Amino acid sequence: MWNKLRDNFLDTGEHPEDQRTYVMFHGTSIEAAELIKREGFTPSSADRMLGAGVYVTRDIQKACKYPPGVSNSKRRVLKVRVDVGKVKIIDQQDHPMQETWHTEHGYDTAWVPPVGMVNSNQEEDCVYDPKRITVLAITPTVEGLKGT
Repeated sequence: MWNKLRDNFLDTGEHPEDQRTYVMFHGTSIEAAELIKREGFTPSSADRMLGAGVYVTRDIQKACKYPPGVSNSKRRVLKVRVDVGKVKIIDQQDHPMQETWHTEHGYDTAWVPPVGMVNSNQEEDCVYDPKRITVLAITPTVEGLKGT
């Protein structure tokens, strides 16, 4: 579907390096995908797991599951390019910087490894500034393509 030779992909367990650009994915609804395409990302509220920011993942299967409560046929996956800036690893529940990695410590992206923090064992990233994210493509989810 996408050319991995031209894109900078990381395996889901591989730590993103500071000041690099990577391809990631963001799962959303059809309506939100169109809004993001027109106006760009809006950061989530501060009450989320890693606080305010845009949540993305390198795991396309995880992105295909979002948003919860929306049928597969109405979901979309955005392929995005992310300039991660300065990255903080958040690898445990109640990490001392879990919600302050940007506001008090100046990191641009928080990275949760696939094991240790979330029950799904799937990694995710939170990017504080949506201007660090560029939408490259929008596609139906894998499940949506099958019509389920």
